Amino acid sequence: MKKVLFILSTAIIVIACGGGSTEAGKATTETKEATASTGNALSDNPDYQKGLALIAGSDCLTCHKTSEKNIGPSYKEVAAKYDDTEENVKMLAGKVIKGGSGNWGAIPMTPHPQLKQEDVEQMIKYIFLLKK
Repeated sequence: MKKVLFILSTAIIVIACGGGSTEAGKATTETKEATASTGNALSDNPDYQKGLALIAGSDCLTCHKTSEKNIGPSYKEVAAKYDDTEENVKMLAGKVIKGGSGNWGAIPMTPHPQLKQEDVEQMIKYIFLLKK
């Protein structure tokens, strides 16, 4: 069992760090999905615009989608689970940066230490906007 978890974790890390031109295509698709499902009013919100741009420039879309579960939970599932508070923004940003497991199943989220705290907080604010 430990070997299976190790192999699965290693595969996820390799996929998450893979990047490439396909990520830009995914980001564009995710942007269209998010705008269509939440309405144009959100697209005028500066938190929405900044967060979406930061997510599009990261590897987040390797494991997450706006409306449906992928390797990790959808952004809408995350928004539904947590209240939009400053404490939760900071807590979730810490989880993105440090990685973790257990809250959404057995597959761990890889750490993202290269991301700045304030950028990740902006991404979380964008995700919380998807609740509305």
